[in-house]
Amino acid sequence: MKYYIIAGEASGDLHGGNLIKALHKKDDKADIRCWGGDKMQAAGATLVKHYRDLAFMGFVEVIANLRTILRNIDFCKKDLLAYHPDVLVLIDYPGFNLRIAEWARQQELKIVYYISPQVWAWKANRVKKIKRDVDKMLVILPFEKDYYQDKWNYEVTYVGHPLTEVIQQEKEQVPVKKLSDKPVIALLPGSRKQEIKVKLPVMLGMVERFPQYQFVVAQAPAQPDSLYKELIGDKNVLIANNQTYNLLKQATAALVTSGTATLETALFGVPEVVCYKGNPVSFWLATKLVDVKYISLVNLIMDKEVIKELIQDDFNETKLETELSKVLKDEGFHRQLMKDYASLWDKLGTYSTSELAAEEIVRLLRD
Repeated sequence: MKYYIIAGEASGDLHGGNLIKALHKKDDKADIRCWGGDKMQAAGATLVKHYRDLAFMGFVEVIANLRTILRNIDFCKKDLLAYHPDVLVLIDYPGFNLRIAEWARQQELKIVYYISPQVWAWKANRVKKIKRDVDKMLVILPFEKDYYQDKWNYEVTYVGHPLTEVIQQEKEQVPVKKLSDKPVIALLPGSRKQEIKVKLPVMLGMVERFPQYQFVVAQAPAQPDSLYKELIGDKNVLIANNQTYNLLKQATAALVTSGTATLETALFGVPEVVCYKGNPVSFWLATKLVDVKYISLVNLIMDKEVIKELIQDDFNETKLETELSKVLKDEGFHRQLMKDYASLWDKLGTYSTSELAAEEIVRLLRD
């Protein structure tokens, strides 16, 4: 069978890579073409476009790069027509993927969506398009199944969260490579250049305030060393290239940008502070359009504030120092946090997510 998979971010590349491995196990004749990254390519797919050329974050940034986005959409349609896959698999990345889904339905392609857009947070009417255009929706957050069923009468399949299997394997099978003799504080400023340049300088302001710790920055795979070195300057900060999980396994605490990394950090059991600051206009628009109490996956899944979120103006060195001191020194807070992290694992459950997703995709083709 021929599979065409589209992911537009680093997290999509991770989950897409594991899905591709599972598809090859289920279908030994699988031919896979993808938009994604190094992990998807290494798993055995032909890479068409790398996500570093696709990731535009925020309303203003999308408008500024609209011509590039439209060119990519047009190219994708032509590539799909030329390849003519048996199934199109879309991984998150809704601004792009939902447009492709609408067009692909008109071409009578079979369509699977793996990792739902966050329709429960904003633009809920997108569910109407999903119901019309998508043959099978595979969700990874436990509350999404009820959301689709109860609010939209749309049956979706919960396959577990792919991070649980990835991180469990990492903990059990991969030894730690020590980065420092001092206790480590991990800095995870994101994967996009624009967010790194905004968030990392504030995070680095903690280096002089906590001299007993070794600060280590997780370098995003698609970003050059020079970006980090320019921002770090002469500070005593290490850069961990392509070893974020190794870093988290030995971190005492972490400062983490919003997104998938907040959940990864929690599943490794690392106390964290969530750090978010975006373009002021984009943020203002988001406050008018987005209907969620929290921005981190950890708090959303737990439906309460488990980890502190410093957002926009609150993300400053003074407040960051206060919250980092709390996660490092408040024993009562730490005990409660570990209980909440255990509950988080229970809520997500234990699934072989990539294999389940692959099974659902192959079953759709055989039905």
